Amino acid sequence: MISPLRVWVIGTNTVREAIRNKLLYTLLFFAIVLIGTGVIVSSISYVESGRILQDVGLASIRLFSVGIAIFVGVGLIHGEVHRRTIYTILSKPVSRAEFLVGKYVGLVLTVWLQLVIMTAAFLGVSWMAGAPIDGGHAAAIGLIGVELALIVAIATFFSAFTTPMLASLFTLGLYLMGHLTRDLVQIGERSESESFRQATRVIYEVLPDLETFNRTLEAVHQLPIEASQIGWAVVYGVGYVVAILFAASFVFERRDFR
Repeated sequence: MISPLRVWVIGTNTVREAIRNKLLYTLLFFAIVLIGTGVIVSSISYVESGRILQDVGLASIRLFSVGIAIFVGVGLIHGEVHRRTIYTILSKPVSRAEFLVGKYVGLVLTVWLQLVIMTAAFLGVSWMAGAPIDGGHAAAIGLIGVELALIVAIATFFSAFTTPMLASLFTLGLYLMGHLTRDLVQIGERSESESFRQATRVIYEVLPDLETFNRTLEAVHQLPIEASQIGWAVVYGVGYVVAILFAASFVFERRDFR
């Protein structure tokens, strides 16, 4: 049985450890700079400059948030093992599953914190440029937060049994594949090979469809986003997170640290 209190304690300690990472501030700085440069990019066009600015801003938020989730997160578990502090932690009444979930919770809180900072920069730039902000932007940024929670879960899974470099590559690969699975299925449907069509369908069913969380187009063009779409995306993301963390805990319980 996982104790929420022990998970929370590990999570808060993870947040304090993560915010000391210089890479976090480097990525956050460049994200804010890129959001700001959206003003320059949008000024090139006399038509729909506000939409271009917001498109650049939301893309920057997603790109750098994922970068922080991957490149900061994958080293947390490895760092505990490398410094051998994990032996001290696990010698206390803390299970490996609690340790892993606590690390996950801490990293999610960290990436959500930087998401809030990037969102504040995005809103400030949009306000200064006179670009409209409505509920669609809130929904789009909220779903980015759900996507980040899923990416962190994937990074945690790979960190449970491999090196930071491989975990980063695997997580980045799944992130890219997750945004291409719909295109892959469409390619498979046009193929004359039945085995290829089935293979693309299996890949689509197994890998997370990260485009489910991408509502940038609707937000930028002020198109309606149905509540059912948001609700399904949240349920979809939470379901994947639970499944991945369960698999990560299963692997981590059997890992030999010697």
